[in-house]
Amino acid sequence: MINRRDALFGAAAAATWLSGLRAAAAADEIVIGAIYPMSGASAQIGVDARHALETAVDIVNAVHDLDLPCAKTAGIASLGGAKIRLVIADHQADPQKGRAEAERLITQEKVVAILGSFHSSVSATVSATCERYGVPFVAADSSSPSLHRKGLKFFFRPAAHDEFFSTAMFDFLDAQKAAGAKVESVALFYEDTIFGTDSSNVQRKLAGERGYKIAADVKYRANSPSLTAEVQQLKSADADVLLPSSYTTDALLLVKTMAELGYKPKNMLAQAAGFSEKAVFDAVGDKLEGLVSRASFALDLAPKRKSIGVVNELYKARAGRDINDNTSRLFTACLTLCDAIDRAGSTDGAKIRDALAATKIPGDRTIMPWRGIEFGPDGQNMLCDPVLIQYLGGKFVTVFPQAVAAAKPKWPMNG
Repeated sequence: MINRRDALFGAAAAATWLSGLRAAAAADEIVIGAIYPMSGASAQIGVDARHALETAVDIVNAVHDLDLPCAKTAGIASLGGAKIRLVIADHQADPQKGRAEAERLITQEKVVAILGSFHSSVSATVSATCERYGVPFVAADSSSPSLHRKGLKFFFRPAAHDEFFSTAMFDFLDAQKAAGAKVESVALFYEDTIFGTDSSNVQRKLAGERGYKIAADVKYRANSPSLTAEVQQLKSADADVLLPSSYTTDALLLVKTMAELGYKPKNMLAQAAGFSEKAVFDAVGDKLEGLVSRASFALDLAPKRKSIGVVNELYKARAGRDINDNTSRLFTACLTLCDAIDRAGSTDGAKIRDALAATKIPGDRTIMPWRGIEFGPDGQNMLCDPVLIQYLGGKFVTVFPQAVAAAKPKWPMNG
């Protein structure tokens, strides 16, 4: 664990140096960095991230009649209408590459803050680097609970982490059980990086507390060339609910292998990631009818909130697809950061950090189904209520909690 006093001492020296560099930067431009997988197996994640962040930057830099932070004025009002410029770096799903790119963005591109980074393993190294330089890091879509527990002063996460998500998932299972459904056992299936292992630790704990039998506990190597042995274990266990925590490539391989081996889970309740990606449903969506996934976003709430529909259309014009769980979190994180820069009235890292810590954005001024955005002392937003969405008829619909549900869940998904 990083010692807070040591981290602050090192950050102070780096921040002093950086402030001199930024003082010479053009007054009409504010540079924000983002670190995402722009190449390799997860490249589509990076492409979608770019579209989401550019949509948010457009909201900030132009004038939009939307009740969203920084939307009604052109640029950052407190800095004379200065425009946001986005610089995106490629971490290639490699934590050490992420660390190097963070240093480059800070020292060469002179970014005032960094957004990232989808893979929790990369967000871990990037956030540590940002801490050392006194530069805010906003974890847009990395959900490992360990990320906000490292004593970092410059770390902020607007969206939920996997303990929030998994609690909502087990609340949903409890609700199905209370309604008379057979939900007695679960099977854990998770990749071996920080995302999968942290997710499984939370789910293992909740299963024990809620009285669900763990019929299978299967850990696999991320980006494995074969999942045959692992799927055979899942098939033999025949749990009432399969709980996968997998990125896109592994999610595709899992579903294809299940089909090859004739394994049809009674229910699948996914930790989003690959199971929120269009590429997966384009390829194997016919085998995922009824899949339930945790989410931060509910597109079907658009009729109740103008900004959701407008932002979706702006994003869709760039990406050719609807905004989803991952990209909605990126959009929201970027606006949250820009709102802090506006309130700070400065590009100084420490002042932006203090403004982030003081954030109070009500839920109805976001596109998310949250109570709001307010960070605790550890940088985690405590008002980011998750939802559960189900893939029905070729699209996702919100099915839980009942207060925001657009449809009743199909349960079981197979049977």
